[in-house]
Amino acid sequence: MRQTAQLTVNDPVGLLVDTDAPLTRLAALRQRFDLQPLTTPPRCGFYLRLTTRGLQLEQVGPHAPGPVRVDFLAGTLAHRLRYGGGRGQPLARAVGLKAGFSPSIWDGTAGLGRDALVLASLGSRVTLCERAPALAALLDDALLRAVQDADAGGWIGARLQLLHADSVAALGGLAGSERPDVVYLDPMYPPGKSSALVKKEMRALQLLLGDDRDSGALLEVALTRAARRVVVKRPRRAGWLAGERPTAWVESKSTRYDIYVTLNG
Repeated sequence: MRQTAQLTVNDPVGLLVDTDAPLTRLAALRQRFDLQPLTTPPRCGFYLRLTTRGLQLEQVGPHAPGPVRVDFLAGTLAHRLRYGGGRGQPLARAVGLKAGFSPSIWDGTAGLGRDALVLASLGSRVTLCERAPALAALLDDALLRAVQDADAGGWIGARLQLLHADSVAALGGLAGSERPDVVYLDPMYPPGKSSALVKKEMRALQLLLGDDRDSGALLEVALTRAARRVVVKRPRRAGWLAGERPTAWVESKSTRYDIYVTLNG
């Protein structure tokens, strides 16, 4: 492990506040996500910075990726919402979205929230469960900004809910009536030979979260809690998660969505 790069997933994260940043949410941010106040950037590793544009993740050190923000209404994500293919795209088909049916979805590895936002835009109610404090704080900030948008704020506020928790424990504690139709998992996958080309957001996540050691346990719990199916996102040529062969799968150019039919309802 490189000292300059990696935290364990539940380690407290420092928060640096720019002098001109809005302070109305500062106390709530620190308390909810256990963020440690900073007056200067740390000597190494990751920290959060609150700016006039919102919250962003930064890293100190050589070859550090640039700042990472979550913005649901701009950039590549906005383009994906507009031109991503609607309910005919592989992600939507994998979770079972169809005319007249929008399953409830538990995103057990929310990350930067991109797939969750796409699924919500297509009509599903999605719980974003994220245990890493830095990522959960970025999602919280993005949601609070997005719900203020005149066009998309209504459905984003109605269909997306953030839960800062460990999905293994949180899913395991759900009562029968609370079970989602679908549990969606996108576990961290080791970078391949072309990792130098990986976008800065993914590089930052790989460094921040480290190796994935409990995705097998998460799949095991998900299979007992999803009312209809579990969907696992994998690189197209990757092996089955935890060696569990899926019932079926849907492929795109570089991604495979493995479908485990559960029928636990």
